[in-house]
Amino acid sequence: MSIDEKKKLLNYGSLLLGIGLAGAFDGVVFHQLLQWHSVYMHTHRHGQIVSDGLFHGITTVALAIGAILLWRAGAPGGVRRGKRLLLGGALLGAGGFNVIEGLINHHLLQIHHVKPGDPNELLYDLAFLASGALLAAIGEALRRSANEERRAAQA
Repeated sequence: MSIDEKKKLLNYGSLLLGIGLAGAFDGVVFHQLLQWHSVYMHTHRHGQIVSDGLFHGITTVALAIGAILLWRAGAPGGVRRGKRLLLGGALLGAGGFNVIEGLINHHLLQIHHVKPGDPNELLYDLAFLASGALLAAIGEALRRSANEERRAAQA
């Protein structure tokens, strides 16, 4: 397998792993433990359970595909750099997922909010977006620093 193929697998695998982890965290913490919301709030309880089940199924598939891609990529070059690429990609995937999901579901479609009905509903939604943007920015910074280290080592 070429270096470029390994890099693609590592990039896609870590992004999917982050997306799956963010979705799993959201589903377990916000849907189940806190019971603040469901994927689709504007239906009866059975519809909410089904929508959450589909959401959990999709995030599980993202986790599995991400893990398979990372396994196929093998060990990335340079342990320190590889850890930053993996962690950076996962944080970028998780943060990007939260930003996109928050913008679409909370603001555009309004099918649910982080804490619907709360007097500070908008603040919860904005904090969710900000935390996603922060995770994505940290992830991208880690990925860039790993790539810069690789370029410096090649020079």
